[in-house]
Amino acid sequence: MIQNVGNHLRRGFASMFSGRTSRKSISHPEHEDTMAEGEEYRNPTEVQMSQLVLPCHTNHRGELSIGQLLKWIDTTACLSAERHAGCPCVTASMDDIYFDHTISVGQVVNIKAKVNRAFNSSMEVGIQVVSEDLCSEKQWSVCKALATFVAHRELSKVKLKQVIPVTEEEKTEHGVAAERRRMRLVYADTIKDLLAHCAIQDDPDKDFSNMVPAEKTRVESVELVLPPHANHQGNTFGGQIMAWMENVATIAASRLCHAHPTLKAIEMFHFRGPSQVGDRLVLKAIVNNAFKHSMEVGVCVEAYRQEAETQRRHINSAFMTFVVLDKDDQPQKLPWIRPQPGEGERRYREASARKKIRLDRKYLVSCKQSEMALSVPWDPSNQVYLSYYNVSSLKTLMAKDNWVLSVEFGEVHLYTLEEEFLSFHLEMVVHVDAAQVFTLLSDLRRRPEWDKHYRSVELVQQVDEDDAIYHVVSPALSSNTKPQDFVILASRRKPCDTGDPYVIALRSVTLPTHCETPEYQRGETLCSGFCLWREGDQLTKVSYYNQATPGLLNYVTTNVAGLSMAFYNTFKACESFLLDNRNDLAPSLQTL
Repeated sequence: MIQNVGNHLRRGFASMFSGRTSRKSISHPEHEDTMAEGEEYRNPTEVQMSQLVLPCHTNHRGELSIGQLLKWIDTTACLSAERHAGCPCVTASMDDIYFDHTISVGQVVNIKAKVNRAFNSSMEVGIQVVSEDLCSEKQWSVCKALATFVAHRELSKVKLKQVIPVTEEEKTEHGVAAERRRMRLVYADTIKDLLAHCAIQDDPDKDFSNMVPAEKTRVESVELVLPPHANHQGNTFGGQIMAWMENVATIAASRLCHAHPTLKAIEMFHFRGPSQVGDRLVLKAIVNNAFKHSMEVGVCVEAYRQEAETQRRHINSAFMTFVVLDKDDQPQKLPWIRPQPGEGERRYREASARKKIRLDRKYLVSCKQSEMALSVPWDPSNQVYLSYYNVSSLKTLMAKDNWVLSVEFGEVHLYTLEEEFLSFHLEMVVHVDAAQVFTLLSDLRRRPEWDKHYRSVELVQQVDEDDAIYHVVSPALSSNTKPQDFVILASRRKPCDTGDPYVIALRSVTLPTHCETPEYQRGETLCSGFCLWREGDQLTKVSYYNQATPGLLNYVTTNVAGLSMAFYNTFKACESFLLDNRNDLAPSLQTL
């Protein structure tokens, strides 16, 4: 269906659809019994912690130590996870954390945590950290974090109850959590693929005659796990281990820059196994690579029980990015690092790869849609995160509460949403199994069979079993215009759990092999695709979403009623296509 819609249609839609009611109710009866009259809804898993920053919590600059903040974050998130699970929980991982603001002594740290989604025995917990100045009443966002906790019982296997999202924000986080989980599982492979297929370039300004040997930054420290460091089950708090890791990493960074570094980002803590009271934890840190204004420090944690043990257990690894700030809080230039041959060179190259991935990921995941380029370059360093952003954008659009029912054509409903962009949502129910609908709509090469606005579709690259890139050609709008073409990333996802939809997400990308040509006018799509719900045996609710972008496609006119009819005709053609092919088992799609 449409990929672009003219901005000049907004006024027509605003007048035509004013006064219509939203398709979503703001009341939630399943939670009314937990709320007193007049009381605002509060997530049942939400836990809040407020701490006054005292001198004992701060570093040399009078700012809250990141290690101390990590302990508070982990404790708050763990309490939220245990509130949902009803049993003890342990930290499994902590996603990337970017620290946007420092916290001074005398200020208050407000931490809020809630469970975004529960899987079989693990949960994703979202954490927000805000600092507060009690004198000026000003508040600043410090960081956001995502942690994974695993529920654990001694005598029985844990099967967690599902989280029921209520608000628009909760529905968005719940839907995207499955995609984030998928991204975590492929993270290590992403690094390997980047190193295998991409040439990592050194900084051209690097002075190889004046470099600091990496060995000079190496730090090793041991900690004895005591009862205050552990929970009621005797397992070491994940936050305590993270605090110890931050300490040795800071020392390693200081040995390179001969100054007091500031921690700006932490890249994914992953706990490989538990640690208990009585364990000796050996923490090792070294500067893996130094860039112009930042450095990456790698930290490894190993555990053993007695000195006589020959095998140490690998507990955790993490990578931390430090900068050195001047008096104006601007990053200073750092010395270059000379890696050791062998393992040192491997860590050096991987640090460069992680920096590239980190910058791509931060842009794709954190950037507002209004700031995002419509077509993002596709390459091995960002393909995982571009696929994630593709799916999460569609799920975010799907979770919006303020869709307005605009037109009804029999069983086909057309909704509109006007925020940063004008968006459309069409919905119908078809008598075809959801898995078959998913198979038929996943392959864009079959789109011309039912959508007259797709003249031809070529499969350019089968990225993996879930992602493919297509070159699409649309007919000319009139005899005086050229046909349009699109390079589209199609990301498909099967349901993660009962009640989840099948998802087919589409967005524009750029490929060096398919540049703009004089033959076509290059079109772009920001966010569009299908969400498919199984409503019963041989019954599927088909929802199509499209977030319009500036410009016009061939069949869009200023006649709003005509636009609505064009949507309806295309959607009915889609229904006929699905019904005609309900028993089709196309071999080409079985391997998609």
